[in-house]
Amino acid sequence: MSTSTLSRPRGTAQQPTPRNSKRKPHNAGFASKFTVNGLLVIGSAYMVVPVLWLVFASTKNAADLYGTSAYALGNFSLFDNIAAVARQDDGLFFRWLANSVLYAGVGAVFGGLISVMAGYAFDKFQFRGKNSLFGFVLVGVLIPNTATVLPMYLLASVFGITNTVWAILIPVLCNPFGVYLARVYSASYVPGETLEAARMDGAGPIRSFFSLGLPMMMPGYITIALFQFVGVWNNFMLPLVMLQDQKLLPVSVGISIWQGYSVPQPEFTPMVITGSLLSIIPLLVAFILLQRFWKSGLTAGSVK
Repeated sequence: MSTSTLSRPRGTAQQPTPRNSKRKPHNAGFASKFTVNGLLVIGSAYMVVPVLWLVFASTKNAADLYGTSAYALGNFSLFDNIAAVARQDDGLFFRWLANSVLYAGVGAVFGGLISVMAGYAFDKFQFRGKNSLFGFVLVGVLIPNTATVLPMYLLASVFGITNTVWAILIPVLCNPFGVYLARVYSASYVPGETLEAARMDGAGPIRSFFSLGLPMMMPGYITIALFQFVGVWNNFMLPLVMLQDQKLLPVSVGISIWQGYSVPQPEFTPMVITGSLLSIIPLLVAFILLQRFWKSGLTAGSVK
């Protein structure tokens, strides 16, 4: 009898050691983490690098803007550029900025509320043609906004509201994607038992919505409002077609007009870049103030 046989206890069988049993999962996990982190770095660079260039470029005058590299520091002229933006056309840029705040704010507050009410109705109420109507909402999600600009302009011409603020405010109250998202939030956040208890206590549909449904859907409302605010703020085609008075233009269209001036007059280029930097400040403020509600709205569904 061999020594190896004596050293092994009776009744036990020698288990074969699997080869590379730990190496393969380790390599697979490393490759997965490397791929995910690499994609995150590329995506972050894609979003951050243009903003970083905007910050550097807004601190340069026209000579340094064309005479230095993209991320090199020249003579610090940020405040001079801001003063030039404020002086141009008697401060017309800040009128454009106020118009954008008006259009995006109305679209976010009232358009988001209409979307939440419609999504709540599609989820909690039963009525004839419900599925067909919601199908039209989904079709509206698939249609790009630029495809609806010309029909809306023709409708606005019939009612005589072109070149007015109503030509922008009325269309931004409708957001098919917001209605779809609100229905999802209503199904997740508002239990039917709660509404049934409110109905037994004598609360009608309107009171049940504003007393129970809307507070429960507040994270979803904030999320929809933020999406709507950004969408209206970046909207370009609708005001470009609807408006002719420069005092009614949003900042996106106004800066594009200055961009056209910068070809024959290079001194407009620093104002265009500085104006672009100033135009993103309201977006940053909105996200910073509402990020707590927005994050809770995005993550609450994952823990239900």
